[in-house]
Amino acid sequence: MGVQEQYPFDVEAVRDDFPVLDRLVGGDPETPGQGASDDTPLVYLDNAATSHTPDPVVDTIADYYRGYNANVHRGIHQLSQEASVAYEQAHDTVADFVGAAGREEIVFTKNATEAMNLVAYAWGLEELGPGDNVVLSEMEHHSSLVTWQQIGKRTGADVRFIEVTDEGRLDTDHAAECIDDDTEMVSVVHVSNALGTINPIRELADLAHDHHALIFADGAQSVPNRPVDVDDLGVDFLAFSSHKMCGPTGIGALYGREELLDSMQPYLYGGDMIRRVSFEDSTWEDLPWKFEAGTPSIAQGIGFAAAIEYLNEIGMDRIEAHESLLAEYAHDELSALGGVDIYGPPGDDRGGLVAFNVEGVHAHDLSSILNDYGVAIRAGDHCTQPLHDELGISASARASFYIYNTVAEIDALVEAVSEARDLFA
Repeated sequence: MGVQEQYPFDVEAVRDDFPVLDRLVGGDPETPGQGASDDTPLVYLDNAATSHTPDPVVDTIADYYRGYNANVHRGIHQLSQEASVAYEQAHDTVADFVGAAGREEIVFTKNATEAMNLVAYAWGLEELGPGDNVVLSEMEHHSSLVTWQQIGKRTGADVRFIEVTDEGRLDTDHAAECIDDDTEMVSVVHVSNALGTINPIRELADLAHDHHALIFADGAQSVPNRPVDVDDLGVDFLAFSSHKMCGPTGIGALYGREELLDSMQPYLYGGDMIRRVSFEDSTWEDLPWKFEAGTPSIAQGIGFAAAIEYLNEIGMDRIEAHESLLAEYAHDELSALGGVDIYGPPGDDRGGLVAFNVEGVHAHDLSSILNDYGVAIRAGDHCTQPLHDELGISASARASFYIYNTVAEIDALVEAVSEARDLFA
């Protein structure tokens, strides 16, 4: 049986929902979509940065703007009522998707980065002090690492880092040494955006809770492509972004246990998050609205929910199986080329991405050459500079996969990498 015949769903039917995948690339970047006749078919393998948005989600967003565009929670008129209901129901959809108890545990943010900052400022500045520590991993995205680093500087709390093994896995023995009775927060990426490593969040959660610490999981690379249930993971907080899961940019979500969110003070103030205001003092709205100050991203929230419904129709178990198939195939095919260094665990034990370098070729040069072949990948440090320092490299190339990618596209990637290797030989 060929690899294509092992697809867990009809990939070609899914691709039909994404017109951008029919683009030819290589034309004038100042007139996107208007390339010359000799352009190259697009092979989009940069999904860990941003996925594409299917027609049903685009239509849902357009329906809001065309049919009931209005501000939420502020008007008695029909349009405002319809927008408010749709926006609030979007919270319900997101809550159900990750197994939260209800909309009270889902705060819409600008992205996963803002979700982390919300907890760091609203919880961290109040709860951390000298003698406390926050435990991260060496593979953290800057959105976690820089945030807790700066909060540590403000509060005097120590920031510790769990080491990564030579195979690109979290060193669980070192984690047990780092997490102690002075630990207040453990913040770890669920799936590494640079290594593809799937971290043992439940094990870390149990360890953190044994020491009466909280745990925050960065789900930016896990929630889009595998079933995630906050109870199963045992997390206190979880952050993820719409734009990596077929939804619009400009919106993400913070899951937080209700009792924790209820005890935290907001860190943004203004309209919509207040209940009563006087010249002397103010009181806050109920969850989750007390953390959503000002006019929210209404269309984006409604589109976020539509993206989740789209993914649910495919099935998260099938999506995980598809990404695993592509990641293993890409890992094996790139390894077989020779002269390619791949970072992270084996192909059958990683999320849907492969980071690598070609001997003698800088990652930026490789990305530029691949672009000539129509293959879009990411090159750089992937917002994990300290991890790259530990690996002894300045940058890496990263191919990342999603529901609409195919084995044929990985073959195109491998062929282009082979050509680039030979060019610099």
